[in-house]
Amino acid sequence: MALVTIGSTAVLECERCLGLWLNVAAFENICTEREQQSQILGIASQAATSAVCENSKVHYVPCPECSQLMNRMNFARCSGVIIDVCKQHGTWFDRDELSRIVEFIHDGGLEASRAREKAEIKEERRRLAEQQAAAGNRVAEPLGRANEHRLTAIASARSLLDFLLG
Repeated sequence: MALVTIGSTAVLECERCLGLWLNVAAFENICTEREQQSQILGIASQAATSAVCENSKVHYVPCPECSQLMNRMNFARCSGVIIDVCKQHGTWFDRDELSRIVEFIHDGGLEASRAREKAEIKEERRRLAEQQAAAGNRVAEPLGRANEHRLTAIASARSLLDFLLG
């Protein structure tokens, strides 16, 4: 792999397949910096005519740093771009995947994904609160009946004592 620079970010590029390896900080930087994203889109348009080794078979790839097989995941859970991630070290991008992610970000996909996640969390909290309230009612109901029985027993005992002593 060769060290290349995209904007101000150094990445490793496979000269054979044009895949890219970005460490965690570099990928976060690219996701947040518009200037970096523009650089990637510019490079992607220049590389569109380059030859590439095609391999359509899905396979797990090892992390270049720790050699453990990386997890495959859909970026932002909805982008349609499947990337290989080592949570500790970084992300492997097959040819054009990084530029497709940048396009997804530019089209507002990341904000939409975050808004969807927030809505899902809010809905899950609402459902949990409903379940807790329902569970609380189920627990409180038997206790309420037990308290009613105790109060009735105490009142009966008091009436009996009043009758006997009174």
